[in-house]
Amino acid sequence: MKANVGGVDRVLRIVVGLALIALVFVGPKVVWGWIGIIPLVTGLVKFCPAYPLLGISTCATPEDTPTASA
Repeated sequence: MKANVGGVDRVLRIVVGLALIALVFVGPKVVWGWIGIIPLVTGLVKFCPAYPLLGISTCATPEDTPTASA
């Protein structure tokens, strides 16, 4: 598995995942909050299975990162 979830995308997925899971324990206490496991796991492992199907990657490519010149 090659990482395809970048920094900002990763942080947003983890925050949204935790917020949805929190709905199971506080607030409206809805079972649908468990759907938050999906963005949480994809954020933690840096891979989203839907991204390759859609041709998307939010990771920085080697061309995007600055290189140190000697």
